[in-house]
Amino acid sequence: MRKKNLVTLLGIALVVALVSTGVFYGLFVTKLKSEDSGKTLVVAAKPLEAGTVLAASDVKAIAWTAAEMPQGAFERTSQVVGKTLFGTLTTAEPVLTSRLASVDGSGQGSGIPAGMRAISVHVSDSSGVMSLLHAGHHVDVQVVLPRTAAGGAQVRTTLEAVEVLSVNNKPEPNSQGFSLPVVTLLVKPSEIDTLALADSGARIRLALRNPLDTATRPHAALSLPSLMMGAGQ
Repeated sequence: MRKKNLVTLLGIALVVALVSTGVFYGLFVTKLKSEDSGKTLVVAAKPLEAGTVLAASDVKAIAWTAAEMPQGAFERTSQVVGKTLFGTLTTAEPVLTSRLASVDGSGQGSGIPAGMRAISVHVSDSSGVMSLLHAGHHVDVQVVLPRTAAGGAQVRTTLEAVEVLSVNNKPEPNSQGFSLPVVTLLVKPSEIDTLALADSGARIRLALRNPLDTATRPHAALSLPSLMMGAGQ
């Protein structure tokens, strides 16, 4: 009798479990369907370097459940095939108009606003900052002259609140024979000569800014002797 009751109880428990699973599955599938916006988002299918001309194998379209698409996003891979990347992309990172060198014949979405210039510089002594740095961040640019027989080392903050367009942590040789990571910056036309000269004849350091900090101030060159004299006052 007890065995028969046990079998009955187990049968009832099994039925209850199956019904509960069915109800849960039905609710879960219904929720997923309700969240499906029917949209797709074009993302990188693999890590891509700046300058890559996008092929069909470089990108893919994934389901996008949110109601709104990211600004500048694409829904079909055919919209980006043949376009050139302005900055690097990691796997599954969305392909946006701001990351393409050209989106259409009008030149919109080129990644470089009218009246601005993109310039790449080799960055030294900023390994900690480089690990935090991404496109869209803003930095201050310091130019460092090494100590020479004629005088001590000097440093000056040359530019402030400069936008970062891309970061390449793979070291590349510069004109001074050093292999350093490269950062591409968005600057005014009047500033490109300053950075070009600094990149060829000095060391460049970057200071990462708070994104809400837009304050700037004039900077004078600071030498090691003047720094030591000031510290003693």
